[in-house]
Amino acid sequence: MAHDHNHDHDHEHHDHEHITIIDEQGNEELYEILFTFDSDDFEKSYVLVYPAGASEGEDVELSAFSFIQQEDGKQGQLSSIETEEEWDMIEEVLNTFMEDEEEA
Repeated sequence: MAHDHNHDHDHEHHDHEHITIIDEQGNEELYEILFTFDSDDFEKSYVLVYPAGASEGEDVELSAFSFIQQEDGKQGQLSSIETEEEWDMIEEVLNTFMEDEEEA
């Protein structure tokens, strides 16, 4: 039995993190986290997510949110991105991330 347990553990390790986001209508949507990063310029952290359950290679709509990391290490409240400057910065980070992924 122990062998199975280890296998499951390894699988979990490679799995994407999930996050539940409640939309304007109050519906809970499950998203997978593509990546998170911090911006010193805006003094916030950002998370890029896409709908959970999307298949590999499928065109998915990415969503980005900002959050302030709480002191206790818990993730803060997600906020919508409201400024063009933030969107431009996020797009740059995303493009860099995608290039790195393709080279890997």
